[in-house]
Amino acid sequence: MKKRGPLFALFLSLTLLLSGCSSITVLDPKGPAARTLSETIILSIIMMLGVLAVVYALFVFMLVKYRAKKSNEGYTPPHEEGSKWLEITWITIPIIIVAFLSVVTVKTTVAVENVPEGYKDQKPLVIYASSSDWKWHFSYPEEGIETVNYVNIPTNRPIEFRNYSFGPITSLWIPQLAGQKYAMSDMITKLNLVAEVPGSYMGKNSNFSGEGFAHMEFEALAMTPAEFDEWVKDVKETAPELTETEFKKLLETDHVGRMSFSNNHLTFSPPPEEHGHHGNAAHQENETEHSDPDSEPSDNPDEHSSTNHEGH
Repeated sequence: MKKRGPLFALFLSLTLLLSGCSSITVLDPKGPAARTLSETIILSIIMMLGVLAVVYALFVFMLVKYRAKKSNEGYTPPHEEGSKWLEITWITIPIIIVAFLSVVTVKTTVAVENVPEGYKDQKPLVIYASSSDWKWHFSYPEEGIETVNYVNIPTNRPIEFRNYSFGPITSLWIPQLAGQKYAMSDMITKLNLVAEVPGSYMGKNSNFSGEGFAHMEFEALAMTPAEFDEWVKDVKETAPELTETEFKKLLETDHVGRMSFSNNHLTFSPPPEEHGHHGNAAHQENETEHSDPDSEPSDNPDEHSSTNHEGH
């Protein structure tokens, strides 16, 4: 009884603590991509619980059936060889479970990587999501605006996030709308999603990237197409312009609040998929200095050979 007291107190404490937790957002999807992931997670949990139920049932059965009793104190069980069919059974069942989950996982991965079904005939809204220490920049190339630490999207329209980073590797994740996708400095990764229900959803950086990582949360606000167009118009008319100098200062500032701009940084600091770097002016000047547009390539193979040899 003494041993049960602390265990009961621990169980009661966990029950009280967990009762105050909000619902798990990843299991409360508001779009087709998140719904596909949620269904896969639930299916995996059900299969896991099924395996545990069988294991614990067999465990209890063995404890009860073969427990020590006074009536068989001198009993010695006979030596038996292994059962071929039992061994085949407990090897085959795990293989079937793993194979089934593998097929489901592959199908889920392919589904969430593409535009969700039912929305492939629509033109996606492209948003460049770039991260820096410790903030998110959302650039709208078609609308010509930019936001910091919040992103607004229209409902029932495919959204294509093009992710990259001005610093360490981060990961864009809006649990109720889609899975996470990494953002790196020298390449673009794409995340497709659709918000079917208007509302405010939490987004975050799900990859530890340094001391300010915990502050990289943002609001993803899904609104009707009419509300979205009105918001874009308001930003273009009232928000200040983002200059290259101001953008560089913004990158160097660790923590900032929500910001809006009537233009975006893509014109003077293009994403890596277009130029292989983030619009580094010094890099461009360096390339210009080392390239002579008036020089003509030599047709003499000996000169090329000599130059290559000297270069090595």
